[in-house]
Amino acid sequence: MSGIKVEKLNDNLVISWLLAKIEIPISEIIEVTLDDTYGGEEKKAIRVGTPYGTSDRVVIKTNSNTYILFTTNAVSITNKISSCMNN
Repeated sequence: MSGIKVEKLNDNLVISWLLAKIEIPISEIIEVTLDDTYGGEEKKAIRVGTPYGTSDRVVIKTNSNTYILFTTNAVSITNKISSCMNN
């Protein structure tokens, strides 16, 4: 399991991994996609998780930053993020 948790808190998407906690305003999210490159295509992205060769990469693009989540559970995390954005 990736250990990355995604939840909605007020109007923010909260991403937790180990001791890190990132809050992203949902209104700032432009796009959520998957990236099949090893380290993520965006060089200046904020990376969350451990980039193993078998990890999937969920990319969250906002107005100001790009976040790459390294996970073994990309479908679940992508669905959770979509659910948070649509509610």
